[in-house]
Amino acid sequence: MDGCPGGWVAVVREIEGPVVFIGRIVHLTALTDQPDPPAILAVDMPIGLPERTGPGGRAPERLVRPLLGPRQSSVFSIPARAAVEAGVAPGVPEAERYRAACALARARSAHGRAVSRQGFHIFPKIVEIDALLRARPELAGKIHECHPEVSFRFMQGEPVPVAKKIAGRPNPEGLDHRRKLLAAQGFPAEAMSGVRARALGVGPDDLIDACAAAWTAQRIARGSATSFPSPPERDGHGLPIAIWA
Repeated sequence: MDGCPGGWVAVVREIEGPVVFIGRIVHLTALTDQPDPPAILAVDMPIGLPERTGPGGRAPERLVRPLLGPRQSSVFSIPARAAVEAGVAPGVPEAERYRAACALARARSAHGRAVSRQGFHIFPKIVEIDALLRARPELAGKIHECHPEVSFRFMQGEPVPVAKKIAGRPNPEGLDHRRKLLAAQGFPAEAMSGVRARALGVGPDDLIDACAAAWTAQRIARGSATSFPSPPERDGHGLPIAIWA
């Protein structure tokens, strides 16, 4: 799954077989609570929030960046739990929430860094996963954090040289490069097309990232994936802090 406006893009694939579902869902529970739920969910969204962060953010973010060559900036730092929670405080104007999140992030990090706008905008989805896993800890063994650029790096065997986005806009060359990598892994072209993304009402990059997450979920289910760090760290609620690839 990958986050998108209004919910999540979900791509479900058999552990040793084809893609069986592509769609947009509103809540994670649309997958976790169905009669035959997926064995493993890989989600392009941070899981596990430490009370304090070191230079460069959480441990998995620091560990995977050197693997990505020119794409290191795609892995941005997520701040401490208090900053994320302040960023979604109900009834508080966005500007005030952002200022509060930045102040707490600076106070609870080793480098005094504020919150990026990109990170701030995904706080609601981070909190959605966090609340679900804290309420239902049995799901922590099924829902794993991944990062598409890390997945594509291992899919290709080296860092992907071309950007997926340029100046915030989808880069056709970068998207096509990643579609070719996914096609070589058995993802049908129609499942990843811009036409399919428009029909779902999501960005073409969101759809491709969800496919990369499904590729990673397959490998976790097969036992051929690893976590960064290994074993995962744990936050104060026992949730794992790791990126899987």
